[in-house]
Amino acid sequence: MSTDIEDILIPLAETAEEAARKAGALIASYRGKQVEVKMKKGGDNLASQVVTEVDLKSQNIILDHLAPSIGKYGLGLLAEENRDDGSRLEAEAFWCIDPIDGTLPFSEDKPGYAVSIGLVRKDGTPLVGVVYDPREDVLYSAVRGDGARRNGQAWRVGKEIPPGTALTWIMDRDQRTHPRFDEILEKLNRKADVLNLSNTCWYSGGGAVLNALWALEQHPAAYFKIPKEQEGGGCFWDFAASACIVKEAGGKVSDYHGEILDLNNRDTFYMNGKGVLFVSSPDLAGELTDL
Repeated sequence: MSTDIEDILIPLAETAEEAARKAGALIASYRGKQVEVKMKKGGDNLASQVVTEVDLKSQNIILDHLAPSIGKYGLGLLAEENRDDGSRLEAEAFWCIDPIDGTLPFSEDKPGYAVSIGLVRKDGTPLVGVVYDPREDVLYSAVRGDGARRNGQAWRVGKEIPPGTALTWIMDRDQRTHPRFDEILEKLNRKADVLNLSNTCWYSGGGAVLNALWALEQHPAAYFKIPKEQEGGGCFWDFAASACIVKEAGGKVSDYHGEILDLNNRDTFYMNGKGVLFVSSPDLAGELTDL
């Protein structure tokens, strides 16, 4: 790649936005229709094992839009419905695509699904994030160092947390059966009291992409996945775009223990080993990692 990737992030983001809207229009056209759900190899939970024909059609639309940039700039590619060809480990940066994150709520005609397109540098740094929620017609986007946008308007979450505000815990539906669920909820309630926030409330049901962005929408809020031994816990394509957006909107992104979130591990694209943590403000992130 002869062009410095940092110099072309804005036009690449614009390309990703167009791709996300086109794919989102396809997805929206299936709302209310019967969609056949098939099973595929995935992690240990149902959400990672379901796929529909719409996932595949959406991915084809996205790849058609991104193909010229891949050829022109020598970008790598990691897409959920394709085999990992290893290009993410060789190219300076790679597109990281989830054509429908939240296939399970999509198949149930419930909120929580979105198109997610990220551009990640080989070292795992998120450079571009584009997420489109076709159900609510909301486009989230961000470019590293250039801020985040919500439907084209600059979007930054305020640092102030008024006393008495509810601290919201957002999680994936499979976390409700985690053996430490009750313990962690109790700790969060105690932390809320210390911070003069009202009792913790929690939400589940969406896919990982929108769950992470809902942490910004519900400020003060946190979305996290607890580490586990079983393969799963989300994949790079679940967090690449949202990590860029949350960072640029003023939030904090890390693994479950507060360390850098690795978005390009050579050995696995599953995140179960270290978990994830998305928080609507750095100050709140520090309080939660102390737990």
